[in-house]
Amino acid sequence: MTPLEQLKALLNERYVTEDENEYQVVLSEGLTDEQIDRLAAQLPQSRIPPDIRELLQFAAGFEFDPVEQVTFDGVGQFGLENIFPHSVQLAGDGYGNFWILDVDKEGEWGNVFFVGHDPAVVVKQSENLTEFIQHLDEFGKKGPASNLDRVHEEICPRIFHKEDGFIDVVPARASGDPVLKAFATGLPDHFVIADLRGKPNHSGFAWGKYGPHIEHAVRHEHELLWGFEKKGGIFKRFR
Repeated sequence: MTPLEQLKALLNERYVTEDENEYQVVLSEGLTDEQIDRLAAQLPQSRIPPDIRELLQFAAGFEFDPVEQVTFDGVGQFGLENIFPHSVQLAGDGYGNFWILDVDKEGEWGNVFFVGHDPAVVVKQSENLTEFIQHLDEFGKKGPASNLDRVHEEICPRIFHKEDGFIDVVPARASGDPVLKAFATGLPDHFVIADLRGKPNHSGFAWGKYGPHIEHAVRHEHELLWGFEKKGGIFKRFR
């Protein structure tokens, strides 16, 4: 199912808030071809995939009460470019945490991630935009039992406090995985690695585990691999 087909499947749904108020999806106006081309110019290969183009022509987003607004054209709005060099900001929770879509070097629209700041974690929310729209529908119907709510309330604290998701760089250099080994070899000894390649939803890492300053963080050019500087590494030597 394409993102547009999934969105259209939500249009006749009725949802109920915790206060027993009914709401439904309210579409934002679609974009013109010229507007979509301007958006594409901000992305790798100046490219918008065909299924995303048809979605943007139909609607640039929609109102959805639990997250207020979902946007499909939020290119370059998120920040943290050394973690997500090219992203689309899809929605926020009103507390400074966001769902963003990762765009790769070829301009393909990939996984959707929840990026939190308290705790400071990255969690894989959905495989793609179609599944994210499904997860929004589920959130509207199931609330606390939904994937979105579980990530927000359960998975994020667990990753930060118990399963930070990091691999030490030194043993990674001895890995039988040639991609991981090559990436680790290019990093200093005081780095750790986050690896979300092929990982299921709800996998993640605690990007703020070693402090909020991540200007030295490194993203693999093509893979879901990141290197983060461990607190007390290079800084300790200059005290």
